[in-house]
Amino acid sequence: MSRVALVFPGQGSQAVGMGRDLGESSPRWEAASAVLGFDLRRLCFEGPEADLTLTANTQPAILTASIVALDALLATGIAFDFVSGHSLGEYSALVAAGAFEFSDAVRTVRARGQFMQEAVPPGEGAMAAVLGLDRAMVIQACDEAKDTGAVQVANLNAPGQTVIAGSTIAVKRAVELAKAKGAKRVVLLPVSAPFHSALMAPAAMRLEAVLRAIPIRDLRVPLVTNVDADVLVDRTKVVDVLVRQVTSPVRWEEGIARLAKEGTDTFVEVGPGKVLSGLIRRIVSDARVLNVEDRASLEATLTALGRTSRA
Repeated sequence: MSRVALVFPGQGSQAVGMGRDLGESSPRWEAASAVLGFDLRRLCFEGPEADLTLTANTQPAILTASIVALDALLATGIAFDFVSGHSLGEYSALVAAGAFEFSDAVRTVRARGQFMQEAVPPGEGAMAAVLGLDRAMVIQACDEAKDTGAVQVANLNAPGQTVIAGSTIAVKRAVELAKAKGAKRVVLLPVSAPFHSALMAPAAMRLEAVLRAIPIRDLRVPLVTNVDADVLVDRTKVVDVLVRQVTSPVRWEEGIARLAKEGTDTFVEVGPGKVLSGLIRRIVSDARVLNVEDRASLEATLTALGRTSRA
């Protein structure tokens, strides 16, 4: 029997206009704006882009756009068996699984973004994607660069794609070493902080206090986590998983492989962009990979699943 996993994107998927086509009038925008104290719909639909890319704004924006897309998908009667999310996307996944109320998730990721930005002064942290180099060699490059500062693997995204994070000086040194070791390409990422690195420890401590103050329910469907690539349904473990996620690598490749092992043969990326869809195809070559980010992709997904829109 076919099993479906919904996967949710993280930071880097944002773009001005996201969410408009599927839910311009969705009440999610008003609910999020009420929590945030500013008009999130206007920021997402009109920009300015410089404000949208600030991580304290990006995180609630992507979460809200993802849940708007989720609402449109669920309105068609689609059922799903698992959820997962890349970094920030794990919060969207927890909303989909019923663990978080939407407003609590918005409030939490807004704080998460602020804490992450404040953990490292602007310009002192960086991230880079290393492409086409064996992961052991990427780790070796990081180890050899540590005499210049903190640097580590941050995202284990797919075969041949590993992201590193740390102090700007150390990341640049690791980039040079990775190139010397044969990396096909290395790209410095346009991010405002070194996410999923030890430098985020102050953010993790502050985030834990926020998470412990909100109600969390047992998950209605299992989540495959970033930090352990393991199946989670127990609400008492959610805070630990999300706190450790801040300073630990996102084990995306292992998580998708775990979903496939659990019988998942259909993956639907829900939210802005199709980055995860590309990664999943590289991890599980025979999987059916779909996405929902606008009306056209929703209709294409429904067709592929043998369903029709109720709209």
